[in-house]
Amino acid sequence: MFLIEIYLPAATPPSAENPKEAFRAVRLELTEKFGGVTAFLRAPAAGLWQDPQGNVQRDEIVIFEVMAKRLDRKWWAEYRKTLEKRFQQESILVHASLIETL
Repeated sequence: MFLIEIYLPAATPPSAENPKEAFRAVRLELTEKFGGVTAFLRAPAAGLWQDPQGNVQRDEIVIFEVMAKRLDRKWWAEYRKTLEKRFQQESILVHASLIETL
């Protein structure tokens, strides 16, 4: 079993899709594809990253996660690109971990 996590910006640029609608679309898409989703939306996490100039930047993020029996890397790569366009981001982190349910 795989746990796939998607890190999305809590705030989107003014020209991006309405954040509530964008998050709603992600929930619906993942529920339809995987049968369920967990979304951590109410208490955004703080993400820190270093830009090319060496300055530390701060983002507030929300996390979506799904569990899947197999990892379809091609589908996830395409979906990541969809999310990057929707949320107007250069890059969105999507990662998978092999898990054992107990």
